[in-house]
Amino acid sequence: MSVLSLKNVTKRFGGLTAVDNVSFDIEQGEIFGLIGPNGAGKTTIFNLITSIYSITEGQICFYDQKLERLKPFEIANMGITRTFQNIRLFKKLTAYDNVLTACHRSADYSIFNSIIRFGKFKYQERGLNRKTDELLKLMGLWDYKDIVASNLPYGLQRKLEIARALALEPKLLLLDEPAAGMNPEETMQLMELIREIREKLNLTVLIIEHHMDLIMGVCDRIFVLNFGIPLAFGTPKEIQEDKKVIEAYLGKEERNYAEG
Repeated sequence: MSVLSLKNVTKRFGGLTAVDNVSFDIEQGEIFGLIGPNGAGKTTIFNLITSIYSITEGQICFYDQKLERLKPFEIANMGITRTFQNIRLFKKLTAYDNVLTACHRSADYSIFNSIIRFGKFKYQERGLNRKTDELLKLMGLWDYKDIVASNLPYGLQRKLEIARALALEPKLLLLDEPAAGMNPEETMQLMELIREIREKLNLTVLIIEHHMDLIMGVCDRIFVLNFGIPLAFGTPKEIQEDKKVIEAYLGKEERNYAEG
């Protein structure tokens, strides 16, 4: 069964067609790449999946359940979480509290329990703190747990946003340019981390990224968009060798990478 299925998805903003007749399926446990030049419609697809935008035509299904007409919080409750191209953290909270706040989604104690701070509250809070500890350690953020989010280096803020998304216990994780602002060494570390997250948490991952080293190194399959129109689909090797992709997206510099 496909985890996520897009069938003939189109999105128009007035007279502008941002996404035009896009179809693909993502399988369980897959790391799936979505690439294309700026303005290709990649983030628009993320916004359609998470119901920030409504679909003009077509259909999106998550484990065969249609996502149209659902609200963003309902999408998250189903098991789809995301990061954003522009980082969205609680800037004045510590790294620890950013993740702990997201972990509270799974808490179900009453207001009375929280006031008396006993019983179910005490038991669940211990579990939420343990979960926060584990996620910060997994993301390599444990040594920065007490630092206010706005004071973290950009690359660590990216990791913190991923940790917060993982705190919601997703089945499908959407990563929107997770390597943006990272140097080559940090990008390679992130590539290994994405693999580790997939294995340890039994996740399916959909990535938008411009760093070709990361995309080619971590993805099982890749879908290429060009100005909202499907251009190519296949394994990293097939995409590297596709002349249409090289001309329309990868360009001269990446053509050398593909041929090398």
